Amino acid sequence: MFSKRSIRTSFLIQLIFSSVTLIIIFSSLLYFYIEKSIYDDKKTELVQYAKNISNYKSVFQADEAIPENFFSLNVSIIYLKHPTNQMDVYEKTDKKHTRLTLIYPFNLDNKSYLKITKDITQTKKLLRKIQKYIFIINIAGVLLVIIYAITLSKMLVMPIQTLTKKLANMNEHLMKEIQVEKLPKEFEPLGETLNHLISRIQNFVKYQKELFIGTAHELKTPLAVIKLKNQVTLIKKRSPQEYIEAIQTTNKTVDEMNIIVSNILNIGRQEGAQLDKPVEVDVITFLKQKANDFKLLAENEGKELCMNFEIDGFMATLQVSLLNQIIQNFLQNALKFTPKEKAVTLRCSQDDFGLLIEVIDEGCGIDDTVDLFAPFKRQGNKSGVGLGLFLAKSAADALGAKINITNRDDGIDGAIASLQLNSKLSCIIPINK
Repeated sequence: MFSKRSIRTSFLIQLIFSSVTLIIIFSSLLYFYIEKSIYDDKKTELVQYAKNISNYKSVFQADEAIPENFFSLNVSIIYLKHPTNQMDVYEKTDKKHTRLTLIYPFNLDNKSYLKITKDITQTKKLLRKIQKYIFIINIAGVLLVIIYAITLSKMLVMPIQTLTKKLANMNEHLMKEIQVEKLPKEFEPLGETLNHLISRIQNFVKYQKELFIGTAHELKTPLAVIKLKNQVTLIKKRSPQEYIEAIQTTNKTVDEMNIIVSNILNIGRQEGAQLDKPVEVDVITFLKQKANDFKLLAENEGKELCMNFEIDGFMATLQVSLLNQIIQNFLQNALKFTPKEKAVTLRCSQDDFGLLIEVIDEGCGIDDTVDLFAPFKRQGNKSGVGLGLFLAKSAADALGAKINITNRDDGIDGAIASLQLNSKLSCIIPINK
């Protein structure tokens, strides 16, 4: 608890120090105020005595009651060599008594002054008692502040300790999301971030297992084909042309295996790209450049690529390579499954989450019962390894974005691949009109 790097220790020290300082300043001001008030009363009392003597030749007026401490009062007339119109008050303490003396002008013609002395020993004792009680109250206040600071700091770090215990008891097989609604409001963003991280870990573990199993299966099949083809070829002597055909079949199978290995290497590169430093980029400008690149490819295949951007600009801080991987996969799949003389549309709009990017094709659509983002999941009769959408999903998770693929609901066959960028890490550029 008392580690130098502990937030709780720092909080305790600052709270106790500030509270003790405040208590000392307040109690000191209180004591000086009490002391000054008492001395002002005593001084006013002596001045009133002096005025009564000067005006009425008596210590008290006729309607005034004689106080109990009257006999501690000593009045005399003195003469000064250097007369002044100002009165003077001073305090003098001997071994047992403390006296307050007032020098008050009485008759300036003969340089006479009233010297009124009052014994304030009891007042000094009272002030010492007040000082003692204030000191005791300060000690009690400091102890209460320490207890309160320890309790408050414990209460503040309790949600973090609860989160730590929950995370410490988790493993890749037993991971549950944190119930954010049970956390204090200040810790809700932390809980949501941890839930997002837990979700990513769950998907990573799930897809990694499928990836390993799928990789083994995908590589095992072409290896078996190569082995079987070679065994059949070696059973008897064949013509040179037959050997050439066998080698060509083997090379074709090796090329398919190379594609699988390249895609697996891309997964490793993508995980490295997730650690790249995010940069600020205009997503709309990036999409326009990407669309122009694929427009030529679409025209070459007898297809059309349309663009529909509802906003002029959208600045975001992200890894451009991850965004590029997602958009490129969307456009490649859309063009692959869209027949000739049909169109693919790249559309951007703003929603409550942030920027919505959609790639709409006119292909055969998707099977809603299949998890297309799992590794080695293929759709339709087109060639491919089945790792593109898996990589796109991993990239979207790293960007804190949402990715989805649905069938079109406007009466036209085809699918809609969508990506939603979070507006918390981005901003909209105003449209210039």
